[in-house]
Amino acid sequence: MTSTVDTAAADASRSTPPSGLIAVARAPGWVRYALLAVGLAVAAWLPNGLYPAVAVDILCWALFAVAVDLLLGFTGLMSFGHAAFWGTSAYVTGLVAIHAGLPFPLAVLAGALAAAVLAVPIGYLAVKRTGIYFAMVTLAFAQMVYYVANEWRSVTQGENGLQGVPRSFFGLDLTDDYFFYYAILPIVLLGLAAAWRIVHSPFGRVLVGIRDNPARARALGYPVHRYKLTAFVLSGFIAGLGGGLFAVGHRFVSLDVLHWTTSGKAVIVVVLGGIGTLWGGVLGAVIVVRLEDWLSFSGFEAIGLVTGGIFVLVVVLFRRGIWGSVAALAHRLAARRR
Repeated sequence: MTSTVDTAAADASRSTPPSGLIAVARAPGWVRYALLAVGLAVAAWLPNGLYPAVAVDILCWALFAVAVDLLLGFTGLMSFGHAAFWGTSAYVTGLVAIHAGLPFPLAVLAGALAAAVLAVPIGYLAVKRTGIYFAMVTLAFAQMVYYVANEWRSVTQGENGLQGVPRSFFGLDLTDDYFFYYAILPIVLLGLAAAWRIVHSPFGRVLVGIRDNPARARALGYPVHRYKLTAFVLSGFIAGLGGGLFAVGHRFVSLDVLHWTTSGKAVIVVVLGGIGTLWGGVLGAVIVVRLEDWLSFSGFEAIGLVTGGIFVLVVVLFRRGIWGSVAALAHRLAARRR
């Protein structure tokens, strides 16, 4: 018997063009496993082909972008305040690592949990709004968190930031970014796997139904606000994982992690990769972080001009983002061969 969740999901897939994620999901099993193998191989090779510190940043921003896409692409909520969760986790992770001396995975977990706890009251108030009003509410709360961090100097050190965040891990020497990359890679893969599982679960199907037709989802008996709040908290937790790893990776936490431009950069990364594709955020993180690193080392100061131009170009030429457009093209070519 077909459930109402499956019915709503089927209607949603007929009413909207297939995203890159749907195109990949419909591919033969060997194609999905091949893509997974290629992705894992690239992840394992990355610090050998790039400067290890840049590879670490790519992992952190990939988690952040996937967290934003979970909310934007699959729930239809544009958040300009996710820096609040990224930054809160970074500060909590730094404080726990410095003062408690816990291994960095436990410190990162504490930071992610703090981000999830913060997401509960913010999400409870924000999900009652939609569209630009939701975005502005999240932005307002993020600015409040930024102000608190700036003024609470006895804890956050204000503009000086938290310095000397340790990378302790049961006596292992992780001062080298190369080895630290492989230490955090399993955590990042677990975060990505969790996001994949969320969007492929019945819960994720309901989120898509709410995104496409909230009135119908409400008529079917689903508590729309509760589902949105749950997605908001889960997104905050995954963003917190990335923020905590970012703090340990840089061994420093500044107010920049809470600035509104950090939220904007995450949205740009998602749009470049492809909204609603999940893995597009990972691709977007690779492109943006690598491009910024290359431009900074080349001595070019107007980095925002180049990244902004590329963003406009991608939006004009690839309406579904890079990953979404390529996946949709592959889906059409496969359909013609049948």
